[in-house]
Amino acid sequence: MKNIKSDKSNKTLEERMNVIRAGVLGSNDGILTVVGVLFSVGAATNNQFTIFIAGLADLLACALSMASGEYASVSSQSDSEKVVVANETRRLEENPSMVEQEISDIYVSKGITKETANEIAKELMNKNPLQTILSLKYDIQLNHYVSPWGAAFSSLVCAALGGAFPLIALVITTANWQVVTTILATTVAVGLTGYLSALIGNGLPKKAIIRNIVIGLITIAIHYGIGLLF
Repeated sequence: MKNIKSDKSNKTLEERMNVIRAGVLGSNDGILTVVGVLFSVGAATNNQFTIFIAGLADLLACALSMASGEYASVSSQSDSEKVVVANETRRLEENPSMVEQEISDIYVSKGITKETANEIAKELMNKNPLQTILSLKYDIQLNHYVSPWGAAFSSLVCAALGGAFPLIALVITTANWQVVTTILATTVAVGLTGYLSALIGNGLPKKAIIRNIVIGLITIAIHYGIGLLF
């Protein structure tokens, strides 16, 4: 039985998008959690050092939390893909005719005649049966699995960079302008992540930007209100 090895050197679109997605989500989470802490602690105390340390600690905790979460989530997905590959490899070894029939049935379900579907299935079984069944049935490309390490690193770095926006805005401005500057920095940052998420997901940029900004402002208001209680 012939089987063509897939090229591992070039990452698939899904692999690249997985890393980008993790980065965008990490960035957005970093921005919102850090600004939330800054405003909740800032409402409870005027001590600038305390506010800064709280924000910095949250930035580091958020980055590590996002990275570990992405690693665990993507590892599960990667493991599932590998199990599917192993199962289909075993099926091809034990009962290739059943797999050929399944390929034919898939093409029939797409509107191709039974005779043509049988011919296509037979030809594909002679070329690359494993990749064929993986692609048709699971949309998986052989030897290309989403990377948990890539997603974790992307999320770690972007969460830290995202959280740095409001934190730096707080540090570099005077006390009288800290609130305004931090809100502006947060608005710009979440607007940017909204735009990137829409770009990646082929969504509506304007709607995504507005949605992210509204969520960011609500986050600030909620945390500031909680801080006032103490």
